[in-house]
Amino acid sequence: MTVFWRADQPIGHVLMHEGQITDARIDHIDNTFLSAVDSQVRTSTEMRLSASVVICTRDRPDELSKCLSSLPQQTHPPREIIVVDNASRDRRTRDVALAAAVTYIREDRPGLDIARNAGALQATGDIVAYTDDDVLLHPRWLEQLTCAFDSPEVGAVTGLVLPAELATEAQRHFETYWGFGKGYREQDYDSAAFRSHHGQVLPAWDVGAGASMAFRREVFQAVGLFDERLDVGQAGCSGDSEYWYRLLAGGYTCRYTPASVAFHFHRRTMDGLASQIYHYMRGHAAALLVQYERTGISANRRLAYYHKPRWYLARLLRKAMEGDSIRDRFLKEEVTGYLAGLLFYHRQRFRR
Repeated sequence: MTVFWRADQPIGHVLMHEGQITDARIDHIDNTFLSAVDSQVRTSTEMRLSASVVICTRDRPDELSKCLSSLPQQTHPPREIIVVDNASRDRRTRDVALAAAVTYIREDRPGLDIARNAGALQATGDIVAYTDDDVLLHPRWLEQLTCAFDSPEVGAVTGLVLPAELATEAQRHFETYWGFGKGYREQDYDSAAFRSHHGQVLPAWDVGAGASMAFRREVFQAVGLFDERLDVGQAGCSGDSEYWYRLLAGGYTCRYTPASVAFHFHRRTMDGLASQIYHYMRGHAAALLVQYERTGISANRRLAYYHKPRWYLARLLRKAMEGDSIRDRFLKEEVTGYLAGLLFYHRQRFRR
């Protein structure tokens, strides 16, 4: 994958495999786009917001060590770095965190959003920034995330997540069809855009990726914490997008800024990718119903129970008639994961 940069900001990419272009994001690059990029340059001297960085992790001390090694180079030093150990089975995670001289928290209840909440409650910075243990951070990652909070209505900011490596077929497939990147233009999602969807669900998953996101610390008091039924260790995914959706419903703006860059190590094996996609759709289905539960917006329920199943049925029929497609390589995992997510939500709701 070749990424094109202007100064310290990526502006496009071309993805190739065995001499063939499999994905390209360069058509948008023209003088108007470049002028917009130049005009959006922000520096840490413009903002004086402090930031706490939270990394939630479980049983991946080697990955955690690499991630932590990219934080001392940040041009906007964090006020604090908080490692939330989400029920690791041994002491290695604790040892890595203590060796890096960061704040260590042990959270014994498994669940990524449970760990995220523990980090939010511990944080003291104006901004609470989250990244994953399988990520390396560009030196200006935190600076650009923090500086994007340039008005009080901006409650959340996400950054561009690029692949750290594309060494295996599974990694290339994920980046081509499921990648975290949301493009190279800065994008605001505000309350007006939220209301304009009327009978449709605003796709909050387009706001960004949980591997690179930040929030004003005050929003946790305003709209609550992450829903602990969602994401890894529980439903499987979408705790981040449900939270962005909740902020938008509450009148906040969510901003995507590609000037903030993180590099993610995708799953290396097809088995690992299949499991990831299953849990993605499991969490997505549950999140739609959580969004309906929290906001009362019936479009979420219609999408969960009617439109999404019809869409999957159409894909299954097309596959039966036309044969396999590379895009449908994990269709079984998508469908079974989605149905499992609906079941998970109702089981959890019944237990509450």
